[in-house]
Parts: sequence; C-alpha cells; structure tokens
Amino acid sequence: MASDTRDRILDALERTLLDVGLTQVTLESVAAAAGVSKGGLLYHFPTKEAMLAALVRRLGTRSDEQLAEAVAGGTRVAEWYLAYPDDLGDAAEISLFRSMVAAMRSADGQHDEVQRAVVDVMRSWDDGLRAEFDDPVTAEIVRLVGDGIYLGALLGLPRPDPELHRAIIDRLLSRDDPR
Repeated sequence: MASDTRDRILDALERTLLDVGLTQVTLESVAAAAGVSKGGLLYHFPTKEAMLAALVRRLGTRSDEQLAEAVAGGTRVAEWYLAYPDDLGDAAEISLFRSMVAAMRSADGQHDEVQRAVVDVMRSWDDGLRAEFDDPVTAEIVRLVGDGIYLGALLGLPRPDPELHRAIIDRLLSRDDPR
C-alpha cells in the first residue's frame, strides 16, 4: 500500500512537471494531484528535493529494467542507447520518455540531491556502454550521440532521416565500412 501511495505521488509530480514546470511544483500541489494529504506526502518525502530525487531514481530503475529486457531479447546496449524513442514504440518506453522529460525539468542546478540523482542515473547507463566496447573512446562517442538523439527528441526537434539514423548506428557499431 505504501508503495502504491509513493508511486501515486511520483506520478502526480511527473504530471505536474510536464504540465506546468518546476516553478509550480509545491508539496501541496503534488499532494492534491496525488489525492493524499500533505502529511501523507511528507511521510514518504520529507522535502521537495527528496521527492524530485526519488522521481529521478525511479526513472533510473525503470530504465535499467527496460535495458535488461532489451538485452535479454538480443539487443545490444549501444543499439538500445542509440534508438530514437519513438522507434521503441511500446508503452513502457513512452512512459520512460515522459519520465525523462519530467526529470530533466527537475534538474535546475539548485537541488543538490536531485543533481546527484540525475548524475547517478546517467552514469549508470555509461557502465553498460563501457562494458560493451573495448575502446572507451568509442563507448563515449556512442553515449554522446545517444544523449544527442534523446535530447533532440525531448526538445521536439525534427528527427533525423531514418536511413541516415540507421547508417549512423551501423557506423558507430562497426557494421559498415566507414570508407
């Protein structure tokens, strides 16, 4: 039951961040949106910063679960990381994408715990890429390209041509002669 309430609060926080942004997030507004009392919210999250950090950490957990599922299904870590969010197409990925938008809106540089949580989540993704490549430079290039793809999607920028996107992935993963 406590887990359900905690998730309901984090879902309400995510919706609030997506709808109106960080400046409008208050403990009261999130409690109301979650259908809990302010005291009930404070039981789970003693501060706004703790609530925001929990949202980011939940994003990391969901992301790790999706990555593990993709790898178990035969997808390379790098392929998953370089995929355009819409190409993954399932409800869990859309949920993860919305969580990422909300998490990025929470990372305003003024909340140390939130900033640490964002860094921890982003660094955990690096570990999988570094384990997949012998060359740390290639792993870092893949990370930077994947971050750029995701950032473009988060900002609503026009997506790259699908054939060009596929050629980029093939080149980065050495499946095509770059000459």
